Amino acid sequence: MEKRRTGFWFVAAAVLSFPAWPCTVPADATRLESARYVLGFKTDAVEVARHFAIDVTACPKSGQPPPETLKVDAQMPEHRHGMNYAPTVKALESGRWRAEGLMFHMPGRWELAFEVTAGGATDRLVTTYQVGAIDFSKEEIAKILRHGPWPPPLAPDPSNRVSGKPEAVALGEKLFFEPRLSGTGSVLCATCHAPFRHFQDARARAFGLELVDRNTPTVVDARFHRWFGWDGAQDSLWAQSIRPLLDPREMRATPSHIAGTVRALFTKDYEQAFGRPVPQNDEEVLVDVGKALAAFQETLVSGRTPFDDFRDALQRGETNTAYPLAAQRGLQIFVGKGNCSVCHFGPQFTNGEFADTGVPFFVAPGKVDPGRQGGIEKLKQNPFNLLGRYNDERSGASAVKTKHVEVQHRNFGEFRVPGLRGVARTAPYMHNGSLATLADVVKFYSELNEERLHADGEKILKPLHLTPRESEDLRAFLESLSPREPRNTAE
Repeated sequence: MEKRRTGFWFVAAAVLSFPAWPCTVPADATRLESARYVLGFKTDAVEVARHFAIDVTACPKSGQPPPETLKVDAQMPEHRHGMNYAPTVKALESGRWRAEGLMFHMPGRWELAFEVTAGGATDRLVTTYQVGAIDFSKEEIAKILRHGPWPPPLAPDPSNRVSGKPEAVALGEKLFFEPRLSGTGSVLCATCHAPFRHFQDARARAFGLELVDRNTPTVVDARFHRWFGWDGAQDSLWAQSIRPLLDPREMRATPSHIAGTVRALFTKDYEQAFGRPVPQNDEEVLVDVGKALAAFQETLVSGRTPFDDFRDALQRGETNTAYPLAAQRGLQIFVGKGNCSVCHFGPQFTNGEFADTGVPFFVAPGKVDPGRQGGIEKLKQNPFNLLGRYNDERSGASAVKTKHVEVQHRNFGEFRVPGLRGVARTAPYMHNGSLATLADVVKFYSELNEERLHADGEKILKPLHLTPRESEDLRAFLESLSPREPRNTAE
């Protein structure tokens, strides 16, 4: 027969002697503190109307007695409704217990309480636990809805006359996978932007013909960027496509080599894409190669994600039960406590600009990466920027950003805020690839060292001080931003 309860405490553990002190709270446990004790607990997966267990460790602070007994209870604070079952609490060893047979039989916010007794006194430690669909506030819903819809409407790039043209896309795809574009004939765009790795390379720092200073960003969704490269040194996707061709550490080509390769291998493809014979001017051919490569990359748009289905259901006022509860809790942190959506804004989860996150900018002893500061200086000097003669949009509207951007002192050490779509597929992370996993990224922001921030007093970032469960929830949300299947808009 089922054991039932109506507001009574769990069965308490027997009094034990604890000779082996001090104890340690596991690093992956959710941590609570009272005046005398530090308590950590870990739960099995918690679902509505499913029994689960909790592992508990309670350690005395300096000068305090070892815990003697543990009691555990839970109720819903909104209406004081308690659990219906009386689990057992088993003492395991010094300061450790396991409570089995718990059940949260209703969805909503539960208050989980632990009472640690020793020396005739009791410490009560309380935390909240959300079970079932989260009741987002109107403000949270408004923030969530700003991250969609997806995919957004697709428009051609006015600075590129062959943007969206099928013949240019076809040529660009051939060029993307052509090693003979490189000066050595051995490196292709897909060397670093591998399709099976979400069009990046899984390396901390890119390696073409030599090791470079920065991590390889994916080119999926690149069509939506305002600035290109970690430092924003390019203002169009086609200008960004030219840069690695000429970089001696990446593909080590020259305009004459690129033009010669096109004349030798792609004359017909070029004429179909651009409606004219291959020019005699090598630089013109180089620019058109960049524009064809851009036309192909524009077709690489990430597919819909579990988050998108949840977001759209929320907009319709419906409940999406398929979206994991952990991801929902992580989403609530993302738009709330974490304040992540300030920089990771909109459908692409980026504001398109630059920020100092406290990641070291040293590349090697005695060598620093100036980030955005150096990027603006390169942008202004770049003959392929949108203020130059190769911009196919003549009104000047596309070049407003380039005309008005200026170097500021705070730009030193700033790097482009990356979009988060597909982020689970693009490890390692940060501009230097210094964080190997999403868990490492979450930990970095949870334990952020504010002394590393140097952006002229800017105070957007602060340590999040996440509990282990909150960290897991935020990671679960970030993973939900990756599509089920890659999507190519040219198909």
